[in-house]
Amino acid sequence: MHFDVLIAGGGLAGLAAALEALDRDLNVCLVERGPREELGGLARKSFGGVTMIDTPLQRRSGIRDNPETALEDWYSYAEFDDDAQWPKAWAEVYCQHSVTDIYEWLTQRNVRFMPLVNWPERGLDRLGNRLPRWHITWGTGQRLVGCLVDALDRHPKKVHLTCLYSHKVTGFLFEGDRVLGIQGEHDGTPFEKSAQHVVVASGGICGGDLSLVRKHWEPSWGEPPKNLLNGSHKFADGLLHQSVAELGGQLTHLQKQWHYAAGVHHPRPKLQAHGLSLVPPRSALWCDATGKRFGPRPLVAYTDTRHLVKTICQSPAQYSWLVMNWRIAAKELAVSGTEYMTAFTDQDRILLLKNLIFGNHELVKRLTDECEDFVVANDLEALAGGMNDKSLDGFRVDSKALTQSVTNYDRAIARGRKYVTDEQLMRIDAFRRYRGDRIRTCNWQPINHPKAKPLIAIRCFILARKSLGGMQTDLHSRVLDRDGTPIQGLYAVGEAAGFGGGGIHGKRALEGTFLGACVLTGRRAIRAICGGLS
Repeated sequence: MHFDVLIAGGGLAGLAAALEALDRDLNVCLVERGPREELGGLARKSFGGVTMIDTPLQRRSGIRDNPETALEDWYSYAEFDDDAQWPKAWAEVYCQHSVTDIYEWLTQRNVRFMPLVNWPERGLDRLGNRLPRWHITWGTGQRLVGCLVDALDRHPKKVHLTCLYSHKVTGFLFEGDRVLGIQGEHDGTPFEKSAQHVVVASGGICGGDLSLVRKHWEPSWGEPPKNLLNGSHKFADGLLHQSVAELGGQLTHLQKQWHYAAGVHHPRPKLQAHGLSLVPPRSALWCDATGKRFGPRPLVAYTDTRHLVKTICQSPAQYSWLVMNWRIAAKELAVSGTEYMTAFTDQDRILLLKNLIFGNHELVKRLTDECEDFVVANDLEALAGGMNDKSLDGFRVDSKALTQSVTNYDRAIARGRKYVTDEQLMRIDAFRRYRGDRIRTCNWQPINHPKAKPLIAIRCFILARKSLGGMQTDLHSRVLDRDGTPIQGLYAVGEAAGFGGGGIHGKRALEGTFLGACVLTGRRAIRAICGGLS
């Protein structure tokens, strides 16, 4: 059977492209490597946060945002290379069209967002998000994907959709200067499908094969960590990147990757080195493998994730400890994903309100009970002993260094705001001026406080998450060859395209721009195919 459009990959970008194709009356085939229940890829397991600019929710909260300000922040944070023509162009498109092409399109498909907009990645030495832009899906990524799958199932033109599950695409059918379809295997049997246009939505190179992450590691970070956790998708193995390169397609910025600094081992791993990405408490002390607080500039979450990762990678042990007490953990600790954030995932308003007011004690207890990287103790000496039971590669926590780190921090709190010099405390004050952060951030909580115990230490590893580079694409999502000429019939969207242009984020992301870029690029590819883009 010959199709108008064939989409290789059923992640968020692939689903967006399939819906857009049905809306435009195209005959479309969606080829997914996994079973139907895994449609949505990594987005299904995500927290569901989407960055958007000048939305009704922002305006309702008194946030006066605009595309020009957002683009300035994006350029500042990205630190684009001089030759980043297409990534810059895609960043401008994102900022200009996030409301119409992402927000309105998603809400029309029953996706709902939390009324309070969040504010991560505020920046450290350079501008990040100057305003809150991170919209959390009510129901997390599970609900986000579920709404789009439901829209496909209920689409009035569903008769034009063919879905192939558990079909692995391994390459392309190519004749002359044009891609004519795909080839692959299903249950060990080869298959081929032809199409007028092929859209690659197969994800990135992080997760399916950590050797690729190591191969393309950012040189300025030093050697990749020996203990690297996997927080990506099992099919993000770069298979179609290689096939595109063999066709002459240009791959760019593969050394630019987005990892997290607070990864812990998944209690029920489904992948080799499977990890969970924690949302680290801002009131916790971030210490190195010896128990000494990172400094002189302390590490603080919600500022610059790339800086956190780089600093820890350049430390001798390449892993770290977060030190806190139960009160801090209950108020501030979260997991970037669906399975542990039950109030969000289950859309339970009463439970969410309870957690915000009294703290999420159930989450902390579950993690301390299930995760091997958590240590709980009633005093600092016992905490250091428990940390040493989990120390790696010959590194040991110095009980005196740990005690000094905590004591110095607690004394800084005791001196009061008139005499504050600790940068972490100053940043906590800045966070708490925004009401969205005030409800989730402690008000200068001492660590070694008798009424806030027990003490908790979390052994944290770098967790591989996303590729920021990929197949170079123009603003029509067409894959470009090494001379900058479009390869006829071939398009790339989502993480496969570096979320747009082969690297829309540059060096670092404003956060939430991953899911948004999947929707944006998936839709624009189909609109270009139909001649709907100028």
